[in-house]
Amino acid sequence: MLRPIKQVTCAMAILWGCAGGAYAQSNDSPVCMTLTLEQALEYSVDNSPELQEALINLERYKLSLEAQRASLKSKFALTLNPFTYSNSRSFDNRFSQWYTNESFSSNGTFSITQPIIWTDATVSLNNKFGWQSNISTSETSNENKAFSNDLYLSINQPLFTYNRTKTDLRSIELDYENALINYALRRLSLESTITSSFYNVYTAKNNLSISEAELKDAQQNFEIIKNKVEADLSARDELYQAELNLATAASTVDNRKVSLENAKDDLKQILGIDIDQDVDISAEISAQPVKVDMLTAIHSALGSRLELRQREISRTELDIQMKQIKEMNSLDGNLSLSLGIMGDNEQFQKIYDHPTNNPRVALTLSVPIFDWGERRARIKAQELATKIFDLQTDEERKSIEIAVRRSCRSLKNLETQMTIAEQSVKNAQLTYDLNAERYRNGELTGMEMNQFQTQLSNQKMSYVSTVINYKLELLNLKIISLYDFESNTPVVPMSVIPEEEKK
Repeated sequence: MLRPIKQVTCAMAILWGCAGGAYAQSNDSPVCMTLTLEQALEYSVDNSPELQEALINLERYKLSLEAQRASLKSKFALTLNPFTYSNSRSFDNRFSQWYTNESFSSNGTFSITQPIIWTDATVSLNNKFGWQSNISTSETSNENKAFSNDLYLSINQPLFTYNRTKTDLRSIELDYENALINYALRRLSLESTITSSFYNVYTAKNNLSISEAELKDAQQNFEIIKNKVEADLSARDELYQAELNLATAASTVDNRKVSLENAKDDLKQILGIDIDQDVDISAEISAQPVKVDMLTAIHSALGSRLELRQREISRTELDIQMKQIKEMNSLDGNLSLSLGIMGDNEQFQKIYDHPTNNPRVALTLSVPIFDWGERRARIKAQELATKIFDLQTDEERKSIEIAVRRSCRSLKNLETQMTIAEQSVKNAQLTYDLNAERYRNGELTGMEMNQFQTQLSNQKMSYVSTVINYKLELLNLKIISLYDFESNTPVVPMSVIPEEEKK
């Protein structure tokens, strides 16, 4: 007669035994790490894989910019040819005879090169010093052994073209600024992701707490009905229903434990915490509505959103591309100037006894004749690409404003839902307390009591869910408007960049 009771008791023993085993395992694991939301956000800055990737990319562009700026400084170079020997047989057209030339030389060139960013010119100072021994043999033999030194200053100036040096530097500066923006956006996005994952753990933990309270009530109700059935004060079918309610409550607790552990694993992965590390959270969720002004949010979003700055950067890059396209198949030129002196002598100290001036001037022009309309077509295609980009930028501004409007309206609606949910929990609790007494007095069936228990649990979970949704929506408004209405201060995303990165 009491077999069902024994079965339930065994089932409960197995469930609690599994739970005890889990707790025993946890005792062998590392010390539990308890995190608040603020601590989780701080921890993610140094440990989040996603943020580390963005930081590495930022460092890469930073080094590229440093390299480009270094390339604009004076370059010192020394080229050495310690040994050169040749022996050749050649024909001299002037004298219509063959001759043999044997040459041995050693020389080196020291140069200082300075790019001029304002004009895209290059100025260089060069000094070539060497020694050579040269013997030419035909019918007679001529030999020369001497030191030589060639010192000259040269300027190379491109003409009729855009300033490539300045443009290249500007492009890399824009790439670095874009990387800074991506890093800041990743941090804002990560804040949203971590907050959502943190609240998922809180929800799972809260649901487990509610289920454990439900299991405790189900256990008490089971004991009451069991005693009544044994005293022949209640029908046996009520005991069967109580057994089912107890088993269901125990199963729900087990499921909620699994959900909590899964939520913790997700949080650990986002934060970059070792998977074997046990974590817990500490949080207080309260429904405190925040006053939000839609016009302030829209103004802040349109004036501060980093995505719009990224659009400006992309627009500048399109203008640079247009300059480059317009240079295709167009008049191009280059002016080279060089001025210096050269001396040579068999004796080193007499190299410049009879110096020779060696000025050089060269003007090179490249004049396109006909390109079958290639340049015109490419310019037109680039103009259309720019027009499309401008249209997309306008649409993005509209989308940002619409997103802010929707978030403000959603917050207003969630405020009302929080008030309703809070009152629903109070009503469900009062209803449960009243009917729990009726159940103990035998006025309600176990199935009816289970419905009131389920209603109370659902209302509690719904209330927490509504409050969390409100907080997440408030965070979403902060991210899309870059304005914190809780503190009534604008958000400056670039302030999250480390100081060394700003420099």
